Amino acid sequence: MEVKQYSSPVFSLTMQNSLHDVLVLMQTNFIKRIVITKDKKPVGIITERDINRFLEKDNTSRHLDEIPTKEVMKKNLILITAGQMDHMGQCAARMMTFKIGSIIVVNEEGDLVGITTQTDIARSYAAKYPGKYKVKDYMSEKVVTCRDSDSLRFALEVINKNDISRLIATNSNGNVKGVITTNSFLKHSEYFKGTGKTRSYLLLEKSSDKRIVGELIDDEILVVEPDEDLANAASLMIKNNISGIPVIVLENKKLVGVVTKFDIVRAFSNVMVYSELLEKYRAFP
Repeated sequence: MEVKQYSSPVFSLTMQNSLHDVLVLMQTNFIKRIVITKDKKPVGIITERDINRFLEKDNTSRHLDEIPTKEVMKKNLILITAGQMDHMGQCAARMMTFKIGSIIVVNEEGDLVGITTQTDIARSYAAKYPGKYKVKDYMSEKVVTCRDSDSLRFALEVINKNDISRLIATNSNGNVKGVITTNSFLKHSEYFKGTGKTRSYLLLEKSSDKRIVGELIDDEILVVEPDEDLANAASLMIKNNISGIPVIVLENKKLVGVVTKFDIVRAFSNVMVYSELLEKYRAFP
């Protein structure tokens, strides 16, 4: 399948596939979303968070390999036709407006050809706009945290309760030790060692509450400072395949915020708006 410029590789399944198929494809390819197609045309999309929300509301006892994708997928798709000059700017604007992480790319016939994600926007921002903004200009000061000694079950409950994708893990002194995400659970899940005959894939029921957050976070801590170039933060996310970085003051190791790919999208969108206004201004004598 041909993927247009700036478009991430796109992985798709059909409405006849199951949630188990979705999870296997996500885990195998280190991705967070699957496009659902019918006759090559996109009809839905499923993300990790969509699966979590569905399972919280689903009162049946079906296993994941018994639940078809058509019951879980989002049907109101945000699309863009390939080949437009301002492709990235339009994608960033759509992501901002609808608060989503990807835009599905189709050809003139409406067939699926790609998917542009926050990762693609961040990569473009890092290449085009170094020195434009600082991390502190776009970081979020509201940070949801947990301790590295907290149980995995507790961390997952906090993530689901707050409807977020990540927690900043700290030690007893409040120093940042790492980041744990829903993708951390997915990558280390014991689910894929079994037969799929279960509903729990992020944390199996048999898993002990004694397992702690520290088991899933890397020893090497990736952080940025408030005054660092936002483009550098975007490059770090791309290089390390992560979607958010803790922001700390190195002098006292104080956690002051978190910067994410969505923040990069916001910055990219603002740059594009500013550039368009500047061009219109220059057009007048």
